[in-house]
Amino acid sequence: MSIKVYNTLTKQKEEFVPIVPGKASIYVCGVTPYNHPHIGNARPFVTWDVIHRFLEHEGYEVTHVQNFTDVDDKIINAANKEGVAWSDICGRYIDAYFEAIDKLNVRRVDIYPRVSDHMAEIIAMVEKLIENGFAYEVDGDVYYRVEKFDHYGELSGRNLDDMLAGARIDVDERKENPMDFALWKAAKPGEPSWTSPWGEGRPGWHIECSVMSMKYLGENFDFHGGGSDLIFPHHENEIAQSEGCTGKHPFVKYWLHNGFITVNEEKMSKSLGNFFLVIDILEHFEPETLRFFILSTHYRSPLDFSDERLKEAERSLTRLATARENLRTLAQIPGVGPTEESLALQNKVAGFRTEFLEAMRDDFNTALAISHMFALGREINTYYQNVVTTNNRPDGKLVNIMNKVFAEMCSIIGVLEKSAVAESADAGLENALIELLIGLRQEARQNKNYAQADALRDKLAAAGIILEDTPQGVRWKRQ
Repeated sequence: MSIKVYNTLTKQKEEFVPIVPGKASIYVCGVTPYNHPHIGNARPFVTWDVIHRFLEHEGYEVTHVQNFTDVDDKIINAANKEGVAWSDICGRYIDAYFEAIDKLNVRRVDIYPRVSDHMAEIIAMVEKLIENGFAYEVDGDVYYRVEKFDHYGELSGRNLDDMLAGARIDVDERKENPMDFALWKAAKPGEPSWTSPWGEGRPGWHIECSVMSMKYLGENFDFHGGGSDLIFPHHENEIAQSEGCTGKHPFVKYWLHNGFITVNEEKMSKSLGNFFLVIDILEHFEPETLRFFILSTHYRSPLDFSDERLKEAERSLTRLATARENLRTLAQIPGVGPTEESLALQNKVAGFRTEFLEAMRDDFNTALAISHMFALGREINTYYQNVVTTNNRPDGKLVNIMNKVFAEMCSIIGVLEKSAVAESADAGLENALIELLIGLRQEARQNKNYAQADALRDKLAAAGIILEDTPQGVRWKRQ
């Protein structure tokens, strides 16, 4: 079944047909490392992590690039304020970025290029744009001629004449047109600079992504992503630069943009005091809860952030974790052959898997996909209760199918993975110790030493191990 994506450029859903069959190329705009990443940064990176995972699940070979804007006014200002080198600020907060995404279970992409490592390529592209008549130099600054590019405004849906009519009066009068934007900026005191044909200077904001995306993915590639706030001017200007340089249209086949984040239904901003860093959120909530919260809303929809919504995500994730624990318990019970009821449930589980994958193939609809995870989780929990209360043994094949489908869903969404890995690694020691303590408790109960039995149960509970006395014997699960 084909994947459909909503393309910001065409304003409609389209079937994903890769430029190179069997391969998918992705470029996502990364952070400016001048502070710890905030919740607004986290959303696109978690979103594209899931898109990457799903494309691989569907059999595509994925090349994923995400830049660091390590030359920027915010970095320079932070460095000057602290009295340190701009590179020190970048190094500190790039490390902070990786620490945050690792906690959020975001897999590393293939390439993380930095602006500072691509000055030769940036200068070469600016020279090419001048040569092609799309750019001009004034007093060491180089600007892009937006009027020369016929497709300007197509991505954002803006009309150049309307933009000109609304332009500020106090724009730089050296520009040929108020909407022309900087490709190269002449150096100012107290900021880093590089030698260029136009004198010492540094790149404008937009040129970096044109250079780095084409260097690593080619002059045309499949996906370009980022927040909705980047549509204009950043991505609009990327298209103008890249196509003005190569003459190839379209520069990117599919443009995908995630929705804005609000806080208690107000736009997140420092001025409103509702600006939340990931590091601060994780002091109160588990990283997996934050990831699950982000994915519980479709990536194109607005995402309203609040403590209550995070608590809702926490409760929801706990229900899924209970289903996984119940599956683990069922897998420990020797299985038997199928019954009419278990065969019907096998078909139901297959249906949940189909619906989950169909939701993901429809513009990566994680919100709908997760609803099918919950439907599967409810069936798992119901089946577990039936087995426990009737003293019957489970259908071994059914348990195996439920395990595989649930694990497949968790792997795509990127939740409940670490605990499963930890259980596998600890199975030879931790589980054996738990079983030993349970055995000692049972022995104490048989000897009517109830105080010791209760003490052992309390110790297990303190370690997060919950015991259940069932007709089949003692079952245990992690809290």
